[in-house]
Amino acid sequence: MTIVYHLPAFRAACPPAPLPALRPALRPAKGAARAALAAVLCATAISPALAQEAPGTGAAQERSQSETTTSRTGQSADPQSEDSGPAERLSLEGTALDGDFLAVGVGIGMGPGYIGSDDYNILPIPLLQGSVGGVDINPRPAGFALDVIDDNEKRVSFQFGPELKLNFNRAIKVNDDVVDALPKLDVAVEVGPTIGVNIDGVLNRADSVNLNADILFDIAGAHGGMSVRPTATYFTPLSRGMAMTLSAHTTWIDDDFAEYYYTVDATTADASPLTPFEASSGFQDTGLTALVFFDLNGDLLDGGFAVFGLANYTRVLGDAADSPFTSQVGSADQFFGGIGIGYTF
Repeated sequence: MTIVYHLPAFRAACPPAPLPALRPALRPAKGAARAALAAVLCATAISPALAQEAPGTGAAQERSQSETTTSRTGQSADPQSEDSGPAERLSLEGTALDGDFLAVGVGIGMGPGYIGSDDYNILPIPLLQGSVGGVDINPRPAGFALDVIDDNEKRVSFQFGPELKLNFNRAIKVNDDVVDALPKLDVAVEVGPTIGVNIDGVLNRADSVNLNADILFDIAGAHGGMSVRPTATYFTPLSRGMAMTLSAHTTWIDDDFAEYYYTVDATTADASPLTPFEASSGFQDTGLTALVFFDLNGDLLDGGFAVFGLANYTRVLGDAADSPFTSQVGSADQFFGGIGIGYTF
């Protein structure tokens, strides 16, 4: 499963690409996304145990036949031994993750009230992920993205589609006396393309690396600017019922975006302890995210309930860090953690 974040703190905490990274790792056709969802989460080597021991899969049957032959003859019947190359990928045909699916759930987390805040709020984490008619629906912070390229049967696959996100940064109460006393900002509606590439079998036969970039523009007239967020994600199952992702991201923003969220004009300075400051384009932040999920019956492939845990560290950079919203009343060091439960059907 994956996590859809609806509050600003989740923008840094949630890696936008872990689910695409999962796809080829488990099977050629959308295996990654489905396996993630069967387990849970925001996103993301299948151990040989998962690739070889999955009941009812070709890999499991082949190993069983091989072991039977070996026990009788002392020779391996598997034409594809470890010396001759990687084993076949796990097929999800006939499992809860084969075909269209939907994953839903809920969690709770704690993170900064706005980007650059040192005040932490308890925040809900809704869960939503799906695949319909070959189109993947992937989570984004406070939004979603579609992947319309159906080429996940390849070792190197590509992702492309539209994305929609809501930016609530300083548009809601943040539990900071100085910031809450200022006028609230408008909610930005950000749309644009998301593009990516996924490579499976990097360090072992069932892990994967995903490189992704979201390019978003505000169409609601809030900040009126744009942002670019590249992300690199590594996925690896740890067992048949447990997996994890590690993600690194950075965010670049243009002048309009920076001015709206990080500039302190004369009016704001007169009405608060903040000093005047003019922000411009540059890198807003960079961060690392770790996500672990565990299927409650120990099988990622049969759907049902799963739980997850998420931890993130983000460092605010450039003018976003120098802004009085961060340097005077906040912190450049941002932490987020959360837990939750979801169901795949």
